[in-house]
Amino acid sequence: MSEIHRIDAVLYRIPLPVALSDSTHHTITHFQLITVTLTDADGATGLGYTYTVDSGGAAVLALIHNDLAPVVIGQDADRIEATWQAMWWRLHFGGRGGQTSLAVSAIDIALWDLAAKRANAPLWRHLGGFDPAVPCYAGGIDLDFPLDRLLAQADDFQAQGFRAIKMKVGRPSLRQDVERVAAMRAHLGDDFPLMADANMRWTADEAIRAARALQQYGLVWLEEPTIPDDIAGQARIVREGGHPIAAGENLKSLWEFKELIAVGGVTFPEPDVAIVGGVTVFMKVAALAEAFNLPVTSHGVHDLTVHLLAAAPNRSYLEVHGFGLDRFIAEPIEIVEGRAIAPDRPGHGVAFDAAALETFRTG
Repeated sequence: MSEIHRIDAVLYRIPLPVALSDSTHHTITHFQLITVTLTDADGATGLGYTYTVDSGGAAVLALIHNDLAPVVIGQDADRIEATWQAMWWRLHFGGRGGQTSLAVSAIDIALWDLAAKRANAPLWRHLGGFDPAVPCYAGGIDLDFPLDRLLAQADDFQAQGFRAIKMKVGRPSLRQDVERVAAMRAHLGDDFPLMADANMRWTADEAIRAARALQQYGLVWLEEPTIPDDIAGQARIVREGGHPIAAGENLKSLWEFKELIAVGGVTFPEPDVAIVGGVTVFMKVAALAEAFNLPVTSHGVHDLTVHLLAAAPNRSYLEVHGFGLDRFIAEPIEIVEGRAIAPDRPGHGVAFDAAALETFRTG
């Protein structure tokens, strides 16, 4: 047994190398990164982190400092489930989602990193181990890119080793979306795995029309066609749209995933470990999906998530996200012929360049 002795949390506001765009956030120029470092009584450390799209990070930082640190310090570092429950119930009345889940996620990730390091094992092995070579795709955030730039980006992704690509849809007219998907399909070829992401742009009826219009292009999935709150609408889209649907990046608890999966509102459940409640909840969602015979995919923080999908027998694709965090990571994820390779370093193996990040420290 070793107790948690200290928590250090830091907020950064980081500019993107290239301004990105989707149908709901519009132009994205910055994101916020919140890091958590746990130190146990033996001096061992674990790193966790979460992020926001340029708002809300200060609230997450405050929750960690003011509310969760007093709960976590003194806890047995090996009793991760007990610590998770203590954090959840500490913030339950004012939480059950939102910034609460982001704050819990960051600390939970740090706890799992610390546990795997203490076991001298990579996280994917510590979680049970399945296959360290995980199919992945490049997640473009490119709704406003002109067509020539969109196709050039696809070529660049392939040069980087990707063998699957996701593009954005949700333009002002469905005709524009269909034309862009058709151009990408023609450019990539019939058998190249292509996904499209609407970022919650449509009503259920609009999404059903879009799904039917896009059927002919053989998409692996259509992602987030409507808001996560419309559970009945999502079930209608799956049932009437005739198209596989990925959803879940905005869900922030195991119970939200249970509701969506149970009504048949998703084909590819898509948790984000940095917002759903950490490694503890992500793996529960993966097991829940497996119980319903569904493949699990992911959103965000790919350098960490590769370990989780490497431990999940029902994994599908890992999203490699476009936020440019790789420039601050000592050893970014390796992509080999369309697969991301989970590293064998102890823990999750992510180490940030603190000096490079310091310029963007805030709060």
